[in-house]
Amino acid sequence: MVRNSFKGEYYVAIHAQNKSFQRKSLAGKRHPLKNKKVFTWTVKRLVRGWSPEQISGRMKLIFKNDFEMRIVPETIYSFVYLDEFKHRKFWQYFPRAHKKRGQKGGRKVFSDSIINRLSIHDRPEIVSQNIEFGHFEGDSVVGLNHKSGVHTEVERLSRMYFATKVNSINSKEALEAQIKMFSTLPRNTVKSVTLDNGRENHLHYKLNKFGIKTYFADPYSSWQRGSNEYHNGLLRRYFPKKTDFTKVTQKDIDECVWEINNRPRKCLGYFTPFEVFLAKLNNQRVAIQSGM
Repeated sequence: MVRNSFKGEYYVAIHAQNKSFQRKSLAGKRHPLKNKKVFTWTVKRLVRGWSPEQISGRMKLIFKNDFEMRIVPETIYSFVYLDEFKHRKFWQYFPRAHKKRGQKGGRKVFSDSIINRLSIHDRPEIVSQNIEFGHFEGDSVVGLNHKSGVHTEVERLSRMYFATKVNSINSKEALEAQIKMFSTLPRNTVKSVTLDNGRENHLHYKLNKFGIKTYFADPYSSWQRGSNEYHNGLLRRYFPKKTDFTKVTQKDIDECVWEINNRPRKCLGYFTPFEVFLAKLNNQRVAIQSGM
């Protein structure tokens, strides 16, 4: 067969030239989501409200032996905010529905100055697998002018959400909030906490004396604490950005958290986080089945 031939039979100069131009225009270009199959599978789940981390992880589970069906969360985020696809508004399906994505307006990262900082990459694999009870993810929901706010924690296996008001976003307030939350739980219930690199987590090592190990996600990698980010997004539906938390009571927060913890979750087999958490505390067995 002659290269650039017409119908694979004979050579026509004009036709050959057009085929050559087409080939060159596509050279080095890849599909925005690797290939059409990955694109279709990803988009269907984006519009269902799945996070990029959930899509990436589920894809590995469903297509164990199909290595073409692989995509990392960061690629999905980049695709969603790509100018070519912004008109599709996939971002509106994210919990916080941010129209733009960038580091410029975010909080500063202080990972280099965090004493005794252990990376999430040093965290035992059993934590990532979500098969052991007692591993938490923590963060802060910041209020008006970055002053008051709420410290939050999520137990990874049950998705049980905790939120305590803080008068200031600093390490002393965050530590006191964590101790207040965790002290209400049976001893040895809390095995580890994974945090971000905000300045409010600089006293994390003081949790070690309670037998709680602390780990830190990579900078600007919120998907590594996906459960906490998702639940903070739910809390934001009650208390949007620029909320003045000095005018919000702990009772107000507790009522919203109660609603969040008592909604059935598909990932928990339609049990609620509260039911699963309570069952785990009581050493009962609850069948948790994942839905595709």
